[in-house]
Amino acid sequence: MTQQTPLHATHVAAGARMVDFAGWDMPVNYGSQIEEHHAVRRDAGMFDVSHMLALDLEGADAKAFLRGLIANDVAKLVEPGKALYACMLNEQGGVIDDLIVYFLSDTAYRLVVNAGTADKDVAWMQQRLAATGAAATLGVRRDLAMIAVQGPNARAKTWAAIPGAEAASTALKVFQAATLGDIFIARTGYTGEDGFELTLPADKAAGTWAALTAAGVKPCGLGARDTLRLEAGMALYGNDMDETVSPLDAGLAWTVDFKDENRDFVGKAALVANGARQQALGLILEDKGILRSHQKVFTAQGEGETSSGSFSPTLEKSIALARLPLGVAAGDAVEVDIRGKRLKARVVKAPFVRNGKALV
Repeated sequence: MTQQTPLHATHVAAGARMVDFAGWDMPVNYGSQIEEHHAVRRDAGMFDVSHMLALDLEGADAKAFLRGLIANDVAKLVEPGKALYACMLNEQGGVIDDLIVYFLSDTAYRLVVNAGTADKDVAWMQQRLAATGAAATLGVRRDLAMIAVQGPNARAKTWAAIPGAEAASTALKVFQAATLGDIFIARTGYTGEDGFELTLPADKAAGTWAALTAAGVKPCGLGARDTLRLEAGMALYGNDMDETVSPLDAGLAWTVDFKDENRDFVGKAALVANGARQQALGLILEDKGILRSHQKVFTAQGEGETSSGSFSPTLEKSIALARLPLGVAAGDAVEVDIRGKRLKARVVKAPFVRNGKALV
């Protein structure tokens, strides 16, 4: 049986089309997915992301534990609320999950992990805590809901909807969070637009959603969330990386921190030994058709594969992220196997779109 977020009844009442996503009954759209996409690029839209899981890591060894758990280095987090995007790896250098870590203090961090990997992530972290003997505890926060408000007008409309939000968050830098009572306001997102991700008590979710709707924020489903993140060149776990794919091959080398030679982390030895064997680049289809995941790509340097693909409402073209052979460069002409036909595509550097502007 699929799980339901605290906003499930709100989505059903609004006529959302519901689908099973990672074991959760979630809205894919409320009508026009294209309109929802454009609302985020041009104004403000919001998503129920309560299926994702917040975790609170606390204890004297919290910092040291995280430095060994993830490939990015939490030691660079010194400002309260500052966030870090990171990959949690297995011993082979594959990605168990990608997550966000918020620094609250040297002994307290908040982590947000993906819905489909949440149980696996918690089990892995508990296993690592036991194996290392770290003096830290992991709190699983299923009592919380999460709402992402995104778009050029997202912050202003959030301030209009939530009393005190402007004073609490107006000075926030990108990838930084603050608290307003029992609401955790983070200037983060998964769309390539500005905005907030709000974490709040589950019983406040419906009222906050209604207030945001009244302020002119458009409810959006997972369909628009996927095309937005693809345009923004943001990786999706299970498509663009998984336990068999290294972050060095998935366009996530920037999330791996090797600066401190004395810091060891799970998967480091494998990354050092293997290096990058592929590279992640963008594709724009020049023939008629639709790019999807797991399509073979033919290049002068050998074969690659698309990892995510869809129609881009902003560019009005089909686009994809792909893992391609080393040596392929932006501007190269390639071919993609779509239903047995080789169609022409052009290699570009992602992102395709950021802050409402086409970049390719």
